[in-house]
Formats: sequence, C-alpha cells, structure tokens
Amino acid sequence: MAKLVKKSPVPLYLAAAVWAVWAVFAPMYAWWHFVLAAVCSAAAWLLGRKLFPDRVQIVPDEQPPVREPEDPLLQERQRALSELRRLNDNIQDETISAQISHMEEVTGKIFDLVAQDRSKLSQIRRFLNYYLPTTLKLLNAYDRMDQAGVEGANIDGTMGKIGAMLDQICTAFDRQLDALFAHEALDISTDITVLEQMLAQEGLGGVQLGQDE
Repeated sequence: MAKLVKKSPVPLYLAAAVWAVWAVFAPMYAWWHFVLAAVCSAAAWLLGRKLFPDRVQIVPDEQPPVREPEDPLLQERQRALSELRRLNDNIQDETISAQISHMEEVTGKIFDLVAQDRSKLSQIRRFLNYYLPTTLKLLNAYDRMDQAGVEGANIDGTMGKIGAMLDQICTAFDRQLDALFAHEALDISTDITVLEQMLAQEGLGGVQLGQDE
C-alpha cells in the first residue's frame, strides 16, 4: 500500500487574499506595513492549514497481471512444429524435406483436433510419448550427420536407414490422424443406416427426390 498526500490549495488562497485586501484597505508605504501584512498572511495560511488539512489517500500497490497457466498440449504442439520446421530448413534433401513438411502438416492437425476435443487425448498418448519424439530424434541425428560433411560407412548407413524409415513414419502419422475420426465416422455411419431404414419404411428408399415420376 502507498500513501498519496493531496494538499489543499485553500491555505495559499487565504494567504494571497490577505495581501490583496491589505493592498486595497491598508497602508503599504512603510516597511513595517509589509511585515505586518506578511504576518497576517502567514496567520491566514496557518488557519487555512487547520481548517483544510492535507488529505491522505491509500493507494493499493499495482498488482502484476495474473497469467493463466499455459496449456501443456499447446506448448507441446508449438515445440514439435517449431522443431520440425527447423529441421526442414536445415535438411536439403528434397524428398526428406517433402516428408517433413507432410509430417508437420499432419502433426498440427492431430494437435488441433485433440485441442478441440480433449476426450481424444488418450488416443494420442503413444503418439505423444513415443512416435513423435522418436521421429524428432531420428531427424536430428540425420541433420547432425548431414552437417558433418563427410562420407563414411556409419554416417551413410545410418542416414540411409533413417531416409528409408520416413515413408513408414509418414504413413503412421496419417493413420493416427485418421484414427481420431473413428468415433465420428461411426456416428455418421449409424445416422446413414437409420436414415436409410426410415426412407425404406416411408416408401422413399431408392427414390431420387425432386425428379418427375
């Protein structure tokens, strides 16, 4: 808490008023006239200070803005996409670059779907805890070996294995995204089945509505 002192201007007005009244109604040609006017002015100022004392206001300390806790899922989304983008910028191989771009796009869609429906979070636990971090680990290893700028059995063999694995990884990412639509697909399939049955009961099955009979 901070104290804010607000002084009243009235004492100054009273002191100034004494000089104004004295100049009009009292003599001002001797030095002691000025001294007497100054004493009266000071007395008026002191009286004003008593009648109109300073006002003290308590000002609460400014509270820092409360930051909402960041969503771990959105944090992980940002971290993963940023890392994929960085690796894509570093790796010059056009085929691998295209595969990384595809993984980045699919990964973003996976996170977005789960962010909209948190009940789907359990479906991507293995994706979050193993598939995605392992993929980033492999790509980082490829990037480091590629930046080494030398050829060798270990470097070439490992980079070749990683490159061959990326097609399977892209397919796995696609299937993970597809799996998130399983419940929705089942609901739609059920709706279609019920609709077909109702149309058949009403004698509308197989009829193209809007065409002349």
